[in-house]
Amino acid sequence: MRSLLEAIAIGLVVLLALLAGLFVRRELFARGHGTVELYLRLRQAAGGRGWAPGFAQFRGDELRWYRMFSLSPRPRRRYDRRELKVLGRRAPTADEAVLVPADWIVLHCADSRTEVEIAMPMHTVTGFLSWLEAAAPYSM
Repeated sequence: MRSLLEAIAIGLVVLLALLAGLFVRRELFARGHGTVELYLRLRQAAGGRGWAPGFAQFRGDELRWYRMFSLSPRPRRRYDRRELKVLGRRAPTADEAVLVPADWIVLHCADSRTEVEIAMPMHTVTGFLSWLEAAAPYSM
């Protein structure tokens, strides 16, 4: 009985340490300039699923996206603003509104490699589009 209680206690301590790690990571990134909450659709799935919550940092000509529930210090996705184009915008569907806030905007984007859907609050869309338009042209 005592070993079972010890195992449960150790499990709870490990769980609390992981949760603390998630919050500390989030705070460290949030203190950096240009950090916004942003969801990415990592895969197309029925019922509006496939969205992953996260946050992004604008670093020069690069948008770095980090998963919300990850301990990794590395971004999961990177997008170069000189290659990223917005193909369209829409409101979340009724199915997606379960995972993505209903008042957010979904942007359908593409770069040289792939297409991606990005969801963000309206005030973030304005800043995101301004950031995209401010890209310096390629020099050959």
